[in-house]
Amino acid sequence: MNNNGLKQSELNWIREVVSAHNMSSSKLNAYAEQVQDPQIKQMFAKASTQAKQAAQNLLQML
Repeated sequence: MNNNGLKQSELNWIREVVSAHNMSSSKLNAYAEQVQDPQIKQMFAKASTQAKQAAQNLLQML
């Protein structure tokens, strides 16, 4: 166990989840840049921000 009480396998899983959220954020941002419809652009941009925030929240809990 680490200082925060998590096993190494749990930390590895959290790292994978953070990585997936960051990748999702990047892809959603790229979609937002490509789409022409303002509502869809806003939807992708918002989802990108939410994915990035979720990753940051997970890291802060460690």
